[in-house]
Amino acid sequence: MSIIKIPAYGWKPREYQLPLWRAMQGGCKRAFACFHRRSGKDEVALHWAAVAALSRNATYWHMLPEAAQARKAIWNAVNPHSGKRRIDEAFPQEIRKSTNEQEMFIKFINGSTWQVVGSDNYNSLVGSPPAGVTFSEYALANPLSWGYLRPILLENSGWALFITTPRGRNHAATMFDNAKTSPEWFAQKLTADETGIFTPEQLENEERELVNEHGETLGRSLFRQEYYCSFDAAILGSIYGEWIEKCESEGRVRSGLFDPDLPVYTSWDLGYGDATAVWFYQLCMGEVRFIDYWEDTGRDAQQCCEALYGRKINVEALNPDTSAVTKWSFGEPNQYSHRRVYQYDKHYQPHDAAYKLQAARGRSFAQQCYEFGAKAVVIQATNQETAIQATRKLFPQYYFDADRCKEGINVLRNYQFEYDSNNQILKRIPKHDWASHGSKALEIVGRTNVNAVKEQEQPSKPRFLHETTANELFWGGPAQIHHRDRI
Repeated sequence: MSIIKIPAYGWKPREYQLPLWRAMQGGCKRAFACFHRRSGKDEVALHWAAVAALSRNATYWHMLPEAAQARKAIWNAVNPHSGKRRIDEAFPQEIRKSTNEQEMFIKFINGSTWQVVGSDNYNSLVGSPPAGVTFSEYALANPLSWGYLRPILLENSGWALFITTPRGRNHAATMFDNAKTSPEWFAQKLTADETGIFTPEQLENEERELVNEHGETLGRSLFRQEYYCSFDAAILGSIYGEWIEKCESEGRVRSGLFDPDLPVYTSWDLGYGDATAVWFYQLCMGEVRFIDYWEDTGRDAQQCCEALYGRKINVEALNPDTSAVTKWSFGEPNQYSHRRVYQYDKHYQPHDAAYKLQAARGRSFAQQCYEFGAKAVVIQATNQETAIQATRKLFPQYYFDADRCKEGINVLRNYQFEYDSNNQILKRIPKHDWASHGSKALEIVGRTNVNAVKEQEQPSKPRFLHETTANELFWGGPAQIHHRDRI
């Protein structure tokens, strides 16, 4: 019987990779490696996963931002120097019991498993909870994935390794800054000058090509991001990044915006298979004050309303024919208990909130919200480009709570147009990823009652003179609005 030594095939960490490797060997549970492009981040992570999997019988994941990109980036990736797949170099056949190509899943001879997954469906993965997770390209990943997995890894004494190059000052930058000052974390940033992988001539040529492809400002920004790990470089194709920066520079991102004397409105983006996002805002003297933000995945109407009210909902009676809620009451406060003081007016939801759902016996999401006392108003669909332009025009009126909207601000900063790498141009279509849900929810605000497209109104039935108010009769004031799409 042959003896296989792990790491396999004589692989050893490069000199600049040794601090990270030694930290993991020494029992470090949290590590953040901000390394420049082509520095071998994933290679280190794969070999460490092999060591960990054979040392402790457990489940291990290598997580990419999107499951769709995982096969190309990791599972099928080939080492150009050896011509072998990187997973075959890290996990030789001798230590495997089985390999599932379709599921990108490996089972080892000691019972441990390793799988390539995506942060876009982190909460739908089945099987044993992981004892070790590599978050590859974390700057592009859904930050909710870490919030979901953190208590799991804490409970089973598991490790988390974050490897990335920067993508603006987003959640990855915040995590790295915190990791640098935490005694429980390993944190290291390596630029191209520190690793010596590229010659000065190669770096100079790369910078010149990026400038030629993207222009002076963006080209140099991308060069600093990819090779010098700059968190301050612009995000390519950012839709609202410039406007968020202006809000920050003008002091429109600050704490304590909530006014208990003003009503609270919400705007939504619904996710039936992915995330539902909600912005909470108040209107005052021409200002739109975003006081809160919430996003979660796999939540039904009752769970969403519980997040609104900050309390559990006890359903006391149901219509036996439709399963509609006919009686309910508040239960214990939950983790959103600060929202118990919000005095809600309307909840603006996208057009798909009016779709009848088979799982709800033909009731729409908006109808279900009404059953729990939330006045849902469904907004008709509009052109995406129109929605973006309307939102940009409204940004000078926007204020954001620095504490409770932190996650939402990060979402807006990372919302970007798709990039056509073949033609080297930005498409006019926003990229659908973790940052799109909260951004689309914000765009709903521009299509409600805030100096933007007004809601469609249903003509009122004929009314007699004695039914009109003085305001309507003499000054042309509005009657009660009947929304065509209100469910």
